[in-house]
Amino acid sequence: MNKTTWDLSSLFASDSDPKITEVRAESEKRVHEFASKWQKNQEYLKNTDVLFEALTEYEKLNREYGTGEFAGFYFWLRSVQDQNNSEVRGKLAEVTEWGTKLGNEIQFFSMNVSKLAPEMRAKVLSDSRFAPFRHYLERAFIFADHLLSEPEEKLLNLKSAPSHTAWVEMTERLLSKEEREVLTEDGTVKKVPFSALSSMISSTQKPVRDSAAAGINDMLAKLSDVAESEVNAILADKKINDELRHYSRPDQGRHLSDDVASEVVDALVAAVSKRNDISARYYVLKAKLLGLPKLAYHERTVEYGKLPSGYSYDSANQLVEKVLSGLDAEFAEIFKRFVVSNQIDALPRAGKESGAFCATQLLSTPTYILTNFTGKLRDVTTIAHEVGHGINNELMRAKQNSLSFGTPTSTAEVASTFMEDFVLEELEHSADDEARLALMMAKLNDDVSSIFRQVACYKFETNLHTEFRAKGYLSKEEIGKIFLREMAAYMGDAVTQDPGSENWWVYWSHIRRFFYVYSYASGLLISKSLQHSVRADKKFIGKVKEFLSAGTCESPKDIFARLGVDIADAKFWEAGIAEVENLLNETEILAKKLGKI
Repeated sequence: MNKTTWDLSSLFASDSDPKITEVRAESEKRVHEFASKWQKNQEYLKNTDVLFEALTEYEKLNREYGTGEFAGFYFWLRSVQDQNNSEVRGKLAEVTEWGTKLGNEIQFFSMNVSKLAPEMRAKVLSDSRFAPFRHYLERAFIFADHLLSEPEEKLLNLKSAPSHTAWVEMTERLLSKEEREVLTEDGTVKKVPFSALSSMISSTQKPVRDSAAAGINDMLAKLSDVAESEVNAILADKKINDELRHYSRPDQGRHLSDDVASEVVDALVAAVSKRNDISARYYVLKAKLLGLPKLAYHERTVEYGKLPSGYSYDSANQLVEKVLSGLDAEFAEIFKRFVVSNQIDALPRAGKESGAFCATQLLSTPTYILTNFTGKLRDVTTIAHEVGHGINNELMRAKQNSLSFGTPTSTAEVASTFMEDFVLEELEHSADDEARLALMMAKLNDDVSSIFRQVACYKFETNLHTEFRAKGYLSKEEIGKIFLREMAAYMGDAVTQDPGSENWWVYWSHIRRFFYVYSYASGLLISKSLQHSVRADKKFIGKVKEFLSAGTCESPKDIFARLGVDIADAKFWEAGIAEVENLLNETEILAKKLGKI
């Protein structure tokens, strides 16, 4: 059996490895050399030959050295492994500050390149030598059209804390301090914080979840006046920033940063909204299975049935490897390499960070995966999910340069959900009918939450910004009305919009980060569309690999165009939505067969 903790020796042998000092010194040397060569010599802004030389050196710097990423990545991973190690935290803080200074030293280059003169831009984009850097440059030029002067940019950065971050943190801190006495699953009444109540509303015991919901309603009502002021403040700040940057719509900045055309997001939102009947049917089915006439607002995520558990870590890995092998041999080989090279920190232990992630930094740094495996079904699918991200990294690593190594937010969850869904499908094949029904309901719950609920949230955000800009201020009652309108639209009549639920926007952190929630839906629907194509023709996995290898060398829209798909066409999104509808149809049939409805 392989180790279940990371082997970080490909970065450094230990926290005191002399190589750390050597690597840091080399990074500083390379950054200083680049800055010395190009900061005052701006011939690259006028001459394509010189620009090509400078860009090639910049790519190499980012590929091999970065701005301190080797040391920063190592100590960040170590801090994740041992959160209570103050020495490691101290080293992480020190190398982070050092890396920021290195980054600032070469920031001039990307800013200067983004502001190339129009005639120089045209020359560069038509020159075949710049093909490996073309989309990097295209994005830089687009953002340049919305950049302010350097002093103005610094002012916007300085005001972001008091005008946005501090407001949001205030609401979050106040909410984290709230506690309420509620009924717990052991039958006793205890004082519980908001974080615990958020999970208790999914309890299979109705008195427990109803009590938790009452506690949440009370907390949110108490904080609704504060949240009203907070949200109006950050909406005003966003409006000011958008006007200064000449954005034509509130979500344009998000779309640009995610490398996705607004028309693509609009097509996604329209396609999902048109099929809210699917999510409404799902909630009707869940209410029937739970024996309830209707679901209360807080009962949307209550688990149905008993999901499989008791998996060993080895058996989970064997299952994931089997599924990956069935899809593509290279997928399985990458996963086996992660396991054999001890790039997965798998089991929970004292001091280790909770949750799961997959991370890398540079083209020259390995991928590392963290999970907290306890044998539950969710832990098995989490392995598949994070390994999907890892496979995405390794396919890009083989094909891309350092300036196109990465995934935009709009497609970041494609690889992960693609692998996760095929693992769930394998589990369904080996389960009995009762377990299959529970698995299918769990999968539907995730699909509805990630697609229909997040699009409803996106529409809530859009209407929130639009109405604020029309009126100048929104009361908590007006915010709550907009919120419930969009929630009711996707939930349907089987879910009641109970008194108190009009304030559930108060805790929803997504709306404070502005317009990124569409990416949950886009990632999963792209994944489902690709899954559909693979099931229809196994050879299509080659197209999937082509997409996963592309990184940011082109926009998602252009990458798919090469595959013969137009993601600005609603029909593309409808193919993914159809996969959800097919699962719902199969689940309803199985529930009837078992006499559950």
